[in-house]
Amino acid sequence: MEAIKMMNLVLRFALELALLAAFGYWGFKTGGRLPARWLLGIGVPLLAAVIWGMFLSPKASLPLEAPLRLAIELLLFGLAAAALYASGQPGWAAALPFLWAVNRILIAVWHQ
Repeated sequence: MEAIKMMNLVLRFALELALLAAFGYWGFKTGGRLPARWLLGIGVPLLAAVIWGMFLSPKASLPLEAPLRLAIELLLFGLAAAALYASGQPGWAAALPFLWAVNRILIAVWHQ
């Protein structure tokens, strides 16, 4: 059982990376001209990483209460899914929030 719990934490990390990749993909796909693509493709994931680090990471500099933390996390993953959908990736847009929800449920059940 411990191995399964560890895999859930690995999934958690993979989802965080997928979140950043989704924003980057959207930015480079949507940006129009080259400077805008670079700005969106690097800037949006960077902004998401800063928000994650400040409020959501285990060592967050400004830790939040659980309901607000969950709301910000839901917002970020929802925006990432919307970005994937807008970029022409509906399958990944559906998979990302589904995997996030399963992961969050298991984190809650297992008190991770």
